[in-house]
Amino acid sequence: MTLAGHADRAALAPAAAGWLLDFGDAPQPYAEVWALQRDLVRARQQGAIPDVLLLLEHRPVVTLGRSADRAHVLAPPGALAARGIELFEVERGGSATYHGPGQLVGYPIVDLRRLGEDVGRFMRTLEATIIEVLAGFGVPAGRRLGYPGVWVGDAKICAMGVAVKRRVTMHGFALNVTTDLDAFTVINPCGLGLPVTSMARVLGREVPMAEVRRAYARRFAAAFGLELAPAGAQALRAALAG
Repeated sequence: MTLAGHADRAALAPAAAGWLLDFGDAPQPYAEVWALQRDLVRARQQGAIPDVLLLLEHRPVVTLGRSADRAHVLAPPGALAARGIELFEVERGGSATYHGPGQLVGYPIVDLRRLGEDVGRFMRTLEATIIEVLAGFGVPAGRRLGYPGVWVGDAKICAMGVAVKRRVTMHGFALNVTTDLDAFTVINPCGLGLPVTSMARVLGREVPMAEVRRAYARRFAAAFGLELAPAGAQALRAALAG
């Protein structure tokens, strides 16, 4: 594992305007946010909106990325339903992952032209934002060669998987803050057979989600050269209607 966490900051254009959609403390249904992402991607492709960062928690859900093997879902459908866990196949990269309360999920809707249309650079920068935020809370995290995401030792603390549609990104990361780690027993996380951890487990204490959201929004804005402003509901509806 490498602890180098600095973002790839090579010559971004001067800071650009961006929107922050912070959903607060109420866990969100996956299907609704997934649909919103697709609408935002179309609007970003058309130049109707600036880059956007969505920050939220999800209701319990397992998602399967493009490289997923159904065998990585270890619980049968009835067992998932009994635990209130939904299941979706999605267009992001990667395999099986779990989202639920206590996990900070970030969905950047970013036009890659400001990054030279370099998906690798985007992913390195995204990983670095997580590493730097974790360092600020005293969590010694880093990369693991050959495996996307962010790790503490041999345990994954943040899963990542994105899709790119006509140069605009969607999906993103899932950082375990106070997540119930027992929920990951229903899957083989990312198909790797390796453990997961959380900020709360590493630190041995509860971590206020609101503090992590604020810290992440600041770090994301700095790393991607954005000045994030809260997106008002009226402006968002008008942009998506167009």
